[in-house]
Amino acid sequence: MYTVRQAAPDDLAGVRAVARRFGNLAMWPRRPDYLDRELANGRLLAGFAGTEPVGFGATFLRGGLTHLADLFVLPEHQSSGLGRALLARLLPVAAPRVTFASSDPRAVALYVRQGMRPVCPLLYLRGPLTALPGRPPAAEATPAEIADLDADASGGRRDADLAWYAALPGVSVCQTGDGYAVVRSLGDRVLVGPAGGRTTRACADAVLGALARHRAAGTAALALLGPNPLLPLLLEAGFTIADLDVFLSSGGDPIALDRYLPHPDLG
Repeated sequence: MYTVRQAAPDDLAGVRAVARRFGNLAMWPRRPDYLDRELANGRLLAGFAGTEPVGFGATFLRGGLTHLADLFVLPEHQSSGLGRALLARLLPVAAPRVTFASSDPRAVALYVRQGMRPVCPLLYLRGPLTALPGRPPAAEATPAEIADLDADASGGRRDADLAWYAALPGVSVCQTGDGYAVVRSLGDRVLVGPAGGRTTRACADAVLGALARHRAAGTAALALLGPNPLLPLLLEAGFTIADLDVFLSSGGDPIALDRYLPHPDLG
């Protein structure tokens, strides 16, 4: 018998154990992590088999846009209806909603039945910073200074989430004209995202400027939607596609596919 309810602080250890089974915490070396933020936002649901968490789901809001950030059920409990039960509680029926789905056909089918449609691939790139074209390092900025740019590219405002992320150790915020990038240092590499701009050129300048600022890190990871013109440039510079998801949307163009780089977990 499965039950679904809003997660409480005492449930986080079990939720985190599920997340680790899927490798979700690899880029979160210390607390607080994105699960803490989902819990604080009040949009983290846990699915239980008896008293043990065996799945969870969560959303982030950007203005009126709902981003489904997580939906995970342990393999031994999949195809049980628990994923559908979590989704039914998480996703508003009438509001715009987006997600990144794994390439598992069952996952894509589940989201299509919830009214979303596949739009394009989301490509996870990793590569060396040494071969990138030279750019002046981007200037440091504050979350408040980039909030409007982020809302324009990402589909809605999320000032509190930006401020929370920027306050974490190793996170810096950069701006180059009408573009911005948030970068987190993770020891031997940096993670870029969210990032974007009012134009594709502004987006590219901000991302490349942020990478120039962190060139000493040696390696970078970032997520690019298929239409982004940065994709061929980065591949030419030696980046490789480490993994891919499918971006799905309930309709329209809620985010700027060619000038926005999401954070893999925060959207």
